[in-house]
Order: sequence, then structure tokens, then C-alpha cells
Amino acid sequence: MKVKIESDQWCPLIQKKCVGSKCSWFTHIRGENPQTGEDIDEYSCAVSWLPMLLIENSKQQRSTAAAVESFRNESCSRTDLMNNLLAGSQMMIQEANIEVEEPHK
Repeated sequence: MKVKIESDQWCPLIQKKCVGSKCSWFTHIRGENPQTGEDIDEYSCAVSWLPMLLIENSKQQRSTAAAVESFRNESCSRTDLMNNLLAGSQMMIQEANIEVEEPHK
């Protein structure tokens, strides 16, 4: 685990030099960098993590959108199949009713 403290960095939130681990925004992130794939296990300012987290969020949203589209396509094909089966069975029932009714006349 790395602790990223650079005391000469300017903090846009408090308009002073970074106070490091004394700050409420000093956050631990563990995971994988979405751009490089390397493992991350570091403490740093939450504001400095935002670009990387936004990239990861976009990646996850694209993945979710693809899964939803795939599910939609599968649902549509199954619905079309079911509608065709129902239409065919309805025609068979109507034909059977016509054949049954004719001998009774």
C-alpha cells in the first residue's frame, strides 16, 4: 500500500498546501487502474482520484448498457417466437372448431 503525500501540492478546497492525512478528503483506493490495468492500493486526495473514478464509472456504464441491450434483443426474439406460436395455435383451434361444427349441420 502506497501513501501518496506530496506536501508541496496546492489544495483547491482549502486554498492552502495539502494537509495530507489530516484532511477528510484523504481517501484510500484499492482496485485496478481502468487505463493501465495495474493494481492500485493507495491513499490520496479524493479530488485527485476523480478523473480515474469517472473513467471507471464510464467503463462500467458501457458494460451495463451492452448487457441490457443483449437482454432486450433476447427478450424481443423470444416474444416474437411466442407470438408466432400463439398465432399458429389459434389458427389450429379455429380450423378444428370449423371441422367439428360442420358434421352437426
